[in-house]
Amino acid sequence: MERCPWCTGFELYRDYHDSEWGVPLRDDRALFELLLLEGAQAGLSWATVLKKRERYRSAFDGFDPQRIARYDAAKTAELLADPGIIRNRAKVAAAVQNAQAYLSIEAGGQSFGDFLWRFVDGVPIQNTWRSLAEVPARTAQSDALSKALKQAGFKFVGSTICYAFMQAAGMVNDHLVSCPRHAEVRTA
Repeated sequence: MERCPWCTGFELYRDYHDSEWGVPLRDDRALFELLLLEGAQAGLSWATVLKKRERYRSAFDGFDPQRIARYDAAKTAELLADPGIIRNRAKVAAAVQNAQAYLSIEAGGQSFGDFLWRFVDGVPIQNTWRSLAEVPARTAQSDALSKALKQAGFKFVGSTICYAFMQAAGMVNDHLVSCPRHAEVRTA
């Protein structure tokens, strides 16, 4: 199997590539989790976050937006003392603010998934990249998504983070055409 070259190095990374990355994701809670993890990744590698993902799920109450939105100073201090997550005050504060923004979107009568997927008209963009050098770091769609998320009150949602999120959530199929997963996620 000729995988996308970015997923080499360790088994967890390959498993993520082979089973999750690029598969269209529509579950609101799973999308929220992914967006928070992409924000936590800012300035770091996805491999770093992936290795800490299970601890994040536990520390952040299964990424329950209702619970995260109510985190107080004591919970923040607890998170900042947890070596199993990325202990960055701004990123932890952003998770709380993002949970509040998520709940505002829901309160407005729209699902989080519908809010996000409208930036690709509800259908994954099917790219046909032949090399990693062709894959952009951002697009007009990720620029628009970033702007809308910021207007909704989200933090750590720049265009590059949004594009990485869109790739991971299957909003765009950026598996290289030489990778068997390209065809597999196209039909997912």
